Amino acid sequence: MNFFSTYLGKALATFFISMVPVIELRGAIPFGVSFGLDVWTVSVLAVIGNMIPIPFIILFIRKIFAWMRTKNDKLNSLVSKFEEKAEKHKSKITRYEFWGLCLFVAIPLPGTGAWTGALVAAMLEMRLKDAIPAIFLGVVIAAVIMAVSSYVVATGMTFLFF
Repeated sequence: MNFFSTYLGKALATFFISMVPVIELRGAIPFGVSFGLDVWTVSVLAVIGNMIPIPFIILFIRKIFAWMRTKNDKLNSLVSKFEEKAEKHKSKITRYEFWGLCLFVAIPLPGTGAWTGALVAAMLEMRLKDAIPAIFLGVVIAAVIMAVSSYVVATGMTFLFF
């Protein structure tokens, strides 16, 4: 028996997966549910794990990007791609402020989520006290969507959709 076959191992794996950019809780919740953890526990772990990096991203990403740009052309190109991605979503978030950021984070699609929301908030120079609640609410909404979807798939409750 290895550590990741235990309840604690599965719970920690779910928690850490939710911190990974792009995957975030959209991957962590189905992972945890598929390995037999209850959907409530998985959702709480995923929300907490997904939110841990967010204040650091908002506070430090511009400084990190500036440092990365000076190191080499590949890192500079990567930073440019991230900035383009943030710029692409900037108008939606600027127009609707709190709700724009919240809904952007809440939609469980590729290219949205807490990491990208935090990146956009940092590029817009939003204050933590404004960005964190919007991102948190978006993460909770995304968790509910993913938890219900994962539960339905795991239990075969397809009748909910017909």
